[in-house]
Amino acid sequence: MLNKETLALAKKLWDYHHTNHTLEKADCILALGSHDLRVAERAAQLYLDGWAPLLIFSGGLGNFTKEMWTQSEADLFTAVAVKMGVPKDAILIENKSTNTGENILFTQELLKEKKIEPSSFIVVQKPYMERRSYATFKQHWPGKKLIVTSPQIAFEDYPTEEIPLEKVINIMVGDLQRIKFYPAKGFQVYQKIPGDTWQAYEQLVAAGFDKHLMKD
Repeated sequence: MLNKETLALAKKLWDYHHTNHTLEKADCILALGSHDLRVAERAAQLYLDGWAPLLIFSGGLGNFTKEMWTQSEADLFTAVAVKMGVPKDAILIENKSTNTGENILFTQELLKEKKIEPSSFIVVQKPYMERRSYATFKQHWPGKKLIVTSPQIAFEDYPTEEIPLEKVINIMVGDLQRIKFYPAKGFQVYQKIPGDTWQAYEQLVAAGFDKHLMKD
């Protein structure tokens, strides 16, 4: 139920999921695929504004997008970037990955194949997946300098017809659970979760926002 209390709890999770990094120039921009094309727009604009000379789109068809699209996330993101004016030869495409870990690992393989060795990255993701993306990247690529960013949209303005608020809250709840338990599985580095943030998570789960929880 979307009442004032629910929205306040959800906003607490939204704020926690942001890394609040300050942009710095990097060797490349890595946009992680998703069901939100605004991620592609943010990544393309960062390239056009000169933050990095290379743009990588990573993503096949994941849990959400396999039911929405027939083209891969990376290919759709590339189309958005090219339409905005990013030259095709400045873009690398990794279009097989189905989760965040594969985004990183398959991108590593692509760059190795291309004999490109970036030392710094700007990773672009959805606003409520910044922290999880950071933790996953650091686990699989610990030696790289990393800044994480996302479309610059407020919590209140983020939902759309395709991405309704209920879906956003369910995903945020599930991602917070993964931030807590994935380090033990070797999927992410440890991230401290404040007590009041975890309490908000528990209240949201009790309220029925459990559609994106881990299955084991």
